Amino acid sequence: MKLIVGLGNPGRKYHKTRHNIGFLVIDELLARHDLKLDKSKFNGDYAMEMVHGEKVIFLQPQTFMNLSGNAVRPLMDYYGVDSEDLLVIYDDLDLPTGKIRLRAKGGHGGHNGMRSLIEHLGSKEFNRVRFGVGRPTNAMPIVDYVLANFAKSEQDVIQDSIGKAADACEEWIKGKSFLEVMNDYNS
Repeated sequence: MKLIVGLGNPGRKYHKTRHNIGFLVIDELLARHDLKLDKSKFNGDYAMEMVHGEKVIFLQPQTFMNLSGNAVRPLMDYYGVDSEDLLVIYDDLDLPTGKIRLRAKGGHGGHNGMRSLIEHLGSKEFNRVRFGVGRPTNAMPIVDYVLANFAKSEQDVIQDSIGKAADACEEWIKGKSFLEVMNDYNS
Protein backbone atom coordinates (compact mmCIF):
# COMPACT_ATOMS: atom_id res chain seq x y z
CA MET A 1 0.00 0.00 0.00
CA LYS A 2 1.24 3.47 -0.92
CA LEU A 3 0.22 6.82 0.51
CA ILE A 4 0.48 9.98 -1.59
CA VAL A 5 -0.09 13.18 0.35
CA GLY A 6 -0.54 16.61 -1.16
CA LEU A 7 0.02 19.41 1.32
CA GLY A 8 -2.19 22.49 1.34
CA ASN A 9 -4.86 24.40 3.19
CA PRO A 10 -8.56 23.48 3.15
CA GLY A 11 -11.20 25.84 1.82
CA ARG A 12 -12.08 27.54 -1.45
CA LYS A 13 -10.12 30.70 -0.66
CA TYR A 14 -6.84 28.72 -0.75
CA HIS A 15 -7.73 26.39 -3.63
CA LYS A 16 -5.34 27.62 -6.34
CA THR A 17 -2.70 29.28 -4.18
CA ARG A 18 1.02 28.51 -4.32
CA HIS A 19 0.81 26.83 -0.91
CA ASN A 20 -1.80 24.40 -2.27
CA ILE A 21 0.26 22.94 -5.09
CA GLY A 22 0.24 19.58 -3.29
CA PHE A 23 -3.56 19.56 -3.37
CA LEU A 24 -3.50 20.47 -7.08
CA VAL A 25 -1.25 17.51 -7.92
CA ILE A 26 -3.55 15.18 -5.94
CA ASP A 27 -6.51 16.65 -7.88
CA GLU A 28 -4.71 15.80 -11.14
CA LEU A 29 -4.05 12.21 -10.02
CA LEU A 30 -7.66 11.78 -8.95
CA ALA A 31 -8.92 13.15 -12.29
CA ARG A 32 -6.68 10.75 -14.24
CA HIS A 33 -8.28 7.78 -12.47
CA ASP A 34 -11.81 9.20 -12.19
CA LEU A 35 -11.60 9.16 -8.39
CA LYS A 36 -12.95 11.44 -5.70
CA LEU A 37 -11.86 12.08 -2.11
CA ASP A 38 -14.76 10.09 -0.68
CA LYS A 39 -13.53 9.47 2.86
CA SER A 40 -13.07 11.96 5.71
CA LYS A 41 -11.21 10.68 8.74
CA PHE A 42 -7.96 11.34 10.59
CA ASN A 43 -8.27 15.10 9.93
CA GLY A 44 -8.08 14.53 6.19
CA ASP A 45 -10.02 13.83 3.03
CA TYR A 46 -8.82 10.79 1.13
CA ALA A 47 -9.52 8.13 -1.47
CA MET A 48 -8.26 4.56 -1.32
CA GLU A 49 -8.29 2.61 -4.57
CA MET A 50 -6.39 0.06 -6.61
CA VAL A 51 -4.30 1.95 -9.17
CA HIS A 52 -1.99 0.10 -11.57
CA GLY A 53 -2.39 -3.02 -9.42
CA GLU A 54 -1.33 -1.23 -6.21
CA LYS A 55 -3.54 -0.12 -3.35
CA VAL A 56 -3.03 3.64 -3.07
CA ILE A 57 -4.32 6.25 -0.65
CA PHE A 58 -4.49 9.84 -1.93
CA LEU A 59 -4.70 12.28 1.00
CA GLN A 60 -5.34 15.99 1.38
CA PRO A 61 -4.93 16.91 5.07
CA GLN A 62 -7.66 19.24 6.33
CA THR A 63 -5.64 20.50 9.29
CA PHE A 64 -4.16 23.55 7.58
CA MET A 65 -0.56 23.38 6.47
CA ASN A 66 1.24 23.85 9.78
CA LEU A 67 -0.48 20.81 11.35
CA SER A 68 -0.20 18.38 8.42
CA GLY A 69 1.40 15.69 10.58
CA ASN A 70 -1.83 15.52 12.62
CA ALA A 71 -3.55 13.99 9.58
CA VAL A 72 -0.75 11.93 8.04
CA ARG A 73 0.53 10.04 11.08
CA PRO A 74 -2.85 8.69 12.33
CA LEU A 75 -3.76 7.53 8.81
CA MET A 76 -0.38 5.79 8.41
CA ASP A 77 -0.79 4.10 11.79
CA TYR A 78 -4.35 2.96 11.06
CA TYR A 79 -3.55 1.47 7.65
CA GLY A 80 -0.04 0.26 8.54
CA VAL A 81 1.73 2.38 5.92
CA ASP A 82 5.52 2.35 6.25
CA SER A 83 7.60 5.51 5.76
CA GLU A 84 9.15 4.12 2.56
CA ASP A 85 5.61 3.89 1.11
CA LEU A 86 4.88 7.57 1.79
CA LEU A 87 5.22 10.31 -0.84
CA VAL A 88 4.56 13.96 0.09
CA ILE A 89 4.06 16.75 -2.46
CA TYR A 90 4.57 20.34 -1.33
CA ASP A 91 5.49 23.85 -2.43
CA ASP A 92 9.11 25.00 -2.26
CA LEU A 93 10.20 28.65 -2.33
CA ASP A 94 13.81 27.71 -3.06
CA LEU A 95 13.07 26.21 -6.48
CA PRO A 96 12.13 28.25 -9.55
CA THR A 97 8.43 28.32 -10.38
CA GLY A 98 7.41 25.01 -11.94
CA LYS A 99 10.64 23.13 -11.21
CA ILE A 100 10.07 19.78 -9.52
CA ARG A 101 12.70 18.00 -7.47
CA LEU A 102 12.27 14.54 -5.95
CA ARG A 103 14.11 13.55 -2.78
CA ALA A 104 14.05 10.45 -0.60
CA LYS A 105 14.91 12.35 2.59
CA GLY A 106 15.80 15.76 3.90
CA GLY A 107 14.97 18.49 6.36
CA HIS A 108 11.98 20.79 6.40
CA GLY A 109 13.79 23.71 4.76
CA GLY A 110 11.66 26.16 6.77
CA HIS A 111 8.40 24.66 5.44
CA ASN A 112 6.02 24.34 8.40
CA GLY A 113 3.98 21.53 6.84
CA MET A 114 7.14 19.46 6.41
CA ARG A 115 8.28 20.43 9.90
CA SER A 116 5.00 19.02 11.27
CA LEU A 117 5.41 15.79 9.29
CA ILE A 118 9.00 15.26 10.43
CA GLU A 119 7.96 15.85 14.06
CA HIS A 120 5.02 13.42 13.86
CA LEU A 121 6.89 10.73 11.93
CA GLY A 122 10.06 11.06 13.99
CA SER A 123 12.08 10.82 10.78
CA LYS A 124 13.33 12.88 7.85
CA GLU A 125 13.46 9.78 5.66
CA PHE A 126 10.39 9.73 3.47
CA ASN A 127 9.84 10.40 -0.22
CA ARG A 128 8.90 13.85 -1.38
CA VAL A 129 8.20 15.92 -4.47
CA ARG A 130 9.30 19.50 -3.97
CA PHE A 131 7.36 21.77 -6.34
CA GLY A 132 8.98 25.12 -7.06
CA VAL A 133 6.90 28.23 -6.54
CA GLY A 134 9.82 30.70 -6.58
CA ARG A 135 10.18 33.67 -4.28
CA PRO A 136 8.51 37.06 -4.51
CA THR A 137 10.47 39.51 -6.65
CA ASN A 138 9.09 42.50 -4.79
CA ALA A 139 8.73 43.32 -1.10
CA MET A 140 5.68 41.07 -0.68
CA PRO A 141 5.87 39.13 2.61
CA ILE A 142 6.41 35.37 2.15
CA VAL A 143 3.11 34.52 3.88
CA ASP A 144 1.16 36.70 1.46
CA TYR A 145 3.11 35.29 -1.49
CA VAL A 146 2.44 31.61 -0.77
CA LEU A 147 -1.23 32.32 -0.02
CA ALA A 148 -1.66 34.14 -3.34
CA ASN A 149 -2.74 32.57 -6.63
CA PHE A 150 -0.19 32.01 -9.37
CA ALA A 151 0.13 34.87 -11.86
CA LYS A 152 -1.48 34.44 -15.28
CA SER A 153 2.01 34.38 -16.81
CA GLU A 154 2.84 31.31 -14.65
CA GLN A 155 -0.26 29.26 -15.52
CA ASP A 156 1.19 27.30 -18.46
CA VAL A 157 4.37 26.26 -16.66
CA ILE A 158 2.38 25.36 -13.52
CA GLN A 159 -0.06 23.16 -15.46
CA ASP A 160 2.82 21.45 -17.25
CA SER A 161 4.65 20.84 -13.97
CA ILE A 162 1.53 19.53 -12.23
CA GLY A 163 1.38 16.97 -15.04
CA LYS A 164 5.06 16.06 -14.59
CA ALA A 165 4.68 15.70 -10.82
CA ALA A 166 1.64 13.47 -11.35
CA ASP A 167 3.59 11.44 -13.94
CA ALA A 168 6.36 10.86 -11.39
CA CYS A 169 3.79 9.67 -8.84
CA GLU A 170 2.32 7.31 -11.45
CA GLU A 171 5.73 5.78 -12.17
CA TRP A 172 6.25 5.15 -8.46
CA ILE A 173 2.79 3.59 -8.14
CA LYS A 174 3.54 1.32 -11.11
CA GLY A 175 6.47 -0.17 -9.24
CA LYS A 176 9.59 1.79 -10.11
CA SER A 177 11.80 2.38 -7.11
CA PHE A 178 11.76 5.95 -5.85
CA LEU A 179 15.48 6.21 -6.75
CA GLU A 180 14.66 5.30 -10.37
CA VAL A 181 11.85 7.86 -10.45
CA MET A 182 14.22 10.46 -8.98
CA ASN A 183 16.77 9.72 -11.71
CA ASP A 184 14.09 10.05 -14.40
CA TYR A 185 12.51 13.29 -13.15
CA ASN A 186 15.36 15.26 -11.55
CA SER A 187 17.15 17.12 -14.29
